[in-house]
Amino acid sequence: MVRHDHPAPVLGALGLFTVLLGAALPLIDFFIVNVALPTIDHDLAAGPALLELVVAGYGLSYAVLLVLGGRLGDMAGRRRLFLLGMAAFGLTSLACGLAPDAWTLVGARVAQGAAAALMLPQVLATIQAATSGHRRARAMSLYGATAGLSMVAGQILGGVLVAAAPLSSVFGESAGWRSVFLVNVPVAAVGLVLAARAVPETRSERPAPVDVPGTLLLAVSLVTLLAPLTEGRAAGWPLWTWVSLALFPFAAVAFYRVERRADRRGLVPLIPPSLLRLESLRRGLALVVPFSIGFGGFMFVIAVALQQGLRLGPAESGLSMAPMAVAFFAASLAGPRLVRRYGSRVVTAGGLIQAAGVVVLALTVWRDWSGLGLLGLMPGLAIAGFGQGLQLPVLFRIVLSDVPPERAGVGGGVMTTTQQAALALGVATLGSLFLALAPGSGMRDALIVTLLVQLAAVALTALLSLRLPRTLA
Repeated sequence: MVRHDHPAPVLGALGLFTVLLGAALPLIDFFIVNVALPTIDHDLAAGPALLELVVAGYGLSYAVLLVLGGRLGDMAGRRRLFLLGMAAFGLTSLACGLAPDAWTLVGARVAQGAAAALMLPQVLATIQAATSGHRRARAMSLYGATAGLSMVAGQILGGVLVAAAPLSSVFGESAGWRSVFLVNVPVAAVGLVLAARAVPETRSERPAPVDVPGTLLLAVSLVTLLAPLTEGRAAGWPLWTWVSLALFPFAAVAFYRVERRADRRGLVPLIPPSLLRLESLRRGLALVVPFSIGFGGFMFVIAVALQQGLRLGPAESGLSMAPMAVAFFAASLAGPRLVRRYGSRVVTAGGLIQAAGVVVLALTVWRDWSGLGLLGLMPGLAIAGFGQGLQLPVLFRIVLSDVPPERAGVGGGVMTTTQQAALALGVATLGSLFLALAPGSGMRDALIVTLLVQLAAVALTALLSLRLPRTLA
């Protein structure tokens, strides 16, 4: 049994790199398929509804099981669950890459999302439990930078892999989309070796049993909301989508009541309402939601608009996100120093800068849609990316700043579930809006309207940031 009194577990540099690698893989794979969807459709004759499931199946299982993954890590050991999740992620990625038909790919993506849900909560929990003070602040900043970069890099990497098709001699025309999954296999193998050597074992000193009613009701709540929103448009909004949306508020209220009752009885629910009473966590999550909705929707919409609207190839479409990634990375490096000087106002400034970037991008699309290329997209994307890089790492740090180490797994699970559900909600809502407008209004006008909706989400994030405490621990 691991001792927690002396010596305390310490996460070294190699261990931090390893857990950040584990944080990057699930987020990369949420976005990596965006630029591969046309080739998946061509090779497997998937159709719009199944293509939506390739994206939504991963996102749903990932979001539904994240909090449970955090709880299991608290109980059985976070390093152990990290290793199990990394191994399962590599195997399910292999299954995705070898899928012979669309339904098999959907099933493998659901399993891949479940594997990611075992792995990712252990990252934040390990950082919280095995670091302190300045080292924890630095690790949290690096986690936020990794999360944002992974979301952009997924689209870039997907475009390059689809175009390069390094496995064409084996798989023929389908090599491009298969490589976006198969590339995970050697990375996961390296991650397993590093984790076994460099990640310390941590767990809660008072682990709570699995909250079965809470887990089931959380799953029902997320599925009844996200499934119809992601599948509704492609399926033609059949009756089940409306029934599911009608059930969502009842499932959400039932979940809250069950969790509150368990908390009052002295039990440890899946998401303790007492945890949500932490002001830093509550206010931080209120910003993570609109930020992630706008981010997830934008990344999906821009991939479709560039490939189907401007007829750019996968590589050119993916590489168009490079200015956003570079600017995000630069901002995330500057963020800790700026936070020490200006506090949470860095988040407000980031929101205003991101808003300026979205406006520049919308004006660029409006003025020169037919001749738009990588150079034209660069200013708006770079400005928006810089603003995002000032926000996301700081928000992650704020959300978990007051969570006690023994509840690190639950706190990390709550935050990542909120982020993942909001990303999926952004793809569902902004993606559906764009795809509904495009046939009648054209790609240009549909993209502009979607950017303006995202601008509203950015404005909300900036306004809410004014309620954050000025100074950060």
